[in-house]
Amino acid sequence: MLFTEAFKLALQSLWANKLRSILTLLGVVIAVASVITVVTLTNGAKQFVTEKINRYGASVVTISKMPQTFITIDEYLAFQKRRDITFDDYRAVVSDCKSCMSVGAQRNTTGKVVYQTKSTTDTTIRGWTWTMPPISNLNIDEGRSFTEVEDEHSTRVAIIGYDVVDNVLGAGDPLGKEIRVDGTPYTVIGVGERQGKMLGMSMDNWVVIPLTAFLHSYGANASLAIYVDSGGGGEVMDAVSGELRTIMRARRHLAPGAPDSFSIETSATFGNLLGRILSNFGAVVVAIAGISLVVGGIVIMNIMLVSVTERTREIGVRKALGARRKDILLQFLIESAILGLLGGVIGVILGISVADIITLAISFPSSVPFWCIPVALSVATSVGLFFGVYPAAKAATLDPIVALRAEL
Repeated sequence: MLFTEAFKLALQSLWANKLRSILTLLGVVIAVASVITVVTLTNGAKQFVTEKINRYGASVVTISKMPQTFITIDEYLAFQKRRDITFDDYRAVVSDCKSCMSVGAQRNTTGKVVYQTKSTTDTTIRGWTWTMPPISNLNIDEGRSFTEVEDEHSTRVAIIGYDVVDNVLGAGDPLGKEIRVDGTPYTVIGVGERQGKMLGMSMDNWVVIPLTAFLHSYGANASLAIYVDSGGGGEVMDAVSGELRTIMRARRHLAPGAPDSFSIETSATFGNLLGRILSNFGAVVVAIAGISLVVGGIVIMNIMLVSVTERTREIGVRKALGARRKDILLQFLIESAILGLLGGVIGVILGISVADIITLAISFPSSVPFWCIPVALSVATSVGLFFGVYPAAKAATLDPIVALRAEL
């Protein structure tokens, strides 16, 4: 029997029992859709987080009071007991770090922005040194950034995000307008590029002011974060990190062998952590999907066994007319493979659609990795073939005389 003929016979058999075929697909569809949805969302989240991690550049080293990530509440409480990173620490790094290309510092809070009769109360207020915009790769759509002189003299100038422009300033040129940030007047000199939304939250609701002005308004009773552009990766970054550690330990008079009372991190630190988290998450998803696929495969095998029982007389007639064992085996294997493949195709479409709906609903990033589609289809087809072997073998080994005696 030609493969094309066996393929046509398999399609005819499946089409003759449409409802049963559709119900058989459900297990594979659910398994594949679940995996595709999770992989799509995970890949989107990975790209988004990686982009945010690398926003400060692959060569940036961060000094902070506590690491950006921690596992337990005990770690958090221990980190909170550390001394704050101060403005004097920032000045010491600027003056003592010989291999640093550029050094910046920042502190954040949430405050109220007012312009005439309009206001917002949940705006992120960022205090930046004049070096931070280039370190953070902030692109200015309109106007300019503030200068070193403006930073040193605590000049009341501000760079704003587009949410402040759209919701507070309104129509017209935003440059030169005076806004009040928690009651203090600042003149708008620049507008940063749009960054969109993440999980339904806008990334454009912020105001950047000189760090010195920020400290005058909010005080120096909280820790800063220092950002250092090492000018390179790998060994260069390691050398700069070592020099920064030496400077900070000397300022805090830490004895040899004593643990650091501060955290020094690079983009590689976050990247490695993200990789471990996503790998563990992916392993859990694969395990769950594997169980779902096994269940779907068992359903396929069960339905195929029922089909063999129902078509016993048909198999006998075909064997009496000259059909060989391999012809019968091929037909039933093709039927089970088609069931698996169709389940995979529907699952892929459903999974991508669910991910897109989640993205539209809550702005969660999603991105379909190309490799997952052929892998999903191959696995689904393989599941159909694997669990179709036994029913196909049972059909192929039927005695034609016994099969012809079967009642319709």
